[in-house]
Amino acid sequence: MTIYTYKTTVKGRTTKGEIEADTEEGALAKLKQRKINVDSIKKKPAKPFSREGHEKIDERDIVIFTRQFSTMVDAGLPLVQCLEILGKQSEKKSFSNIILDVKNNIEVGSNLSDSMRKHPKVFDSLYCNLVEAGEAGGILDVILQRLAAYIEKSLALKKKVKSAMVYPAAIVTVAFLVVAFLMVFVIPTFAEMFSGTGQELPAPTAIVMAISNFFRDQWYYIIGGPIALWQLLKRVYATEKGRVEIDRFALKLPVVGILIRKVSVAKFTRTLGTLLSSGVPLIEGLDICARTSGNKIIEFAILNTIESIKEGETISAPLAREGVFPPMVVQMIDVGESSGSLDQMLSKIADFYDEEVDTAVAGLTSLLEPMLMVFLGIVVGFIVVAMYLPIFKMGDTV
Repeated sequence: MTIYTYKTTVKGRTTKGEIEADTEEGALAKLKQRKINVDSIKKKPAKPFSREGHEKIDERDIVIFTRQFSTMVDAGLPLVQCLEILGKQSEKKSFSNIILDVKNNIEVGSNLSDSMRKHPKVFDSLYCNLVEAGEAGGILDVILQRLAAYIEKSLALKKKVKSAMVYPAAIVTVAFLVVAFLMVFVIPTFAEMFSGTGQELPAPTAIVMAISNFFRDQWYYIIGGPIALWQLLKRVYATEKGRVEIDRFALKLPVVGILIRKVSVAKFTRTLGTLLSSGVPLIEGLDICARTSGNKIIEFAILNTIESIKEGETISAPLAREGVFPPMVVQMIDVGESSGSLDQMLSKIADFYDEEVDTAVAGLTSLLEPMLMVFLGIVVGFIVVAMYLPIFKMGDTV
């Protein structure tokens, strides 16, 4: 649909407005229905590309918007007025444009959830379905509060996992830089010294010399190799079969796999609990959980569960057969389903697994730290010993 700008005169005062329609005649018809006498109307020109309007919108922006929106709705302000205020005060031009576009869609007759669905990169299916449930039940302010809490907890979960990777990544980077410095600047000095002796070099020294030559002469392989491997993995992961195999492999990793499984359980139970407590049907809630799981193996398990539920089974029985979720989680879901408090039980499981993720992250960090330090010590120690072996040999000869 196209946006048209129009001018109208009310009590001797000229005002401007915007309306969305397929054609100019359609826009005039809508304005006539609203009993607005139009002085002039024209198609709104497209805005030129501007980097200012393309800032990345992250989850923190959405949390702030949702909390403020909830407060305004709870205070009794009309949706259009809430969105106009929030759109104008947003610091990011791109987010401001999206909020104001949602407002414009509501003004032309769309409801809030459908207007948000036009921007799936900002308002995902979970967000839009919950807003739709809030609109239908007349509890939009409550739903928005739950959404904000859900996004905040999901964001905290992601930060925990990312923080666990920062220290190991830093150690590996420092180790590589140290080794590269030794190979490029230090080892060649020893190589010149040893070449003048005419003696046969010990095997460890010859290995280090060969690696040093590779670092200096084929450095582009060292830089290009990891980049090419990363691009290859991205291409494989972009395919259905490749993503399934990589996700399956990730779940089987000794320590990391356990962490991924716990994060997935926390995300699944938190999402489904929030959806059910907001009035979203179970099948629809599970479908949203499957699409937002982030792991194909877990997605397939949830989709198979949906098919079993459609055939008359409970949710716990097919989840147990899939073998993806721990037995304790399945048992607690079974208890919640039997007692009619599935949403509350799912929230308790999510809180428990949030703590489990904390413990797993701490354990992973404490395990990787000494392993990486030992690895770095062995590498540097091997280089030092390899360089001093010829010197000891020359001393024995003298």
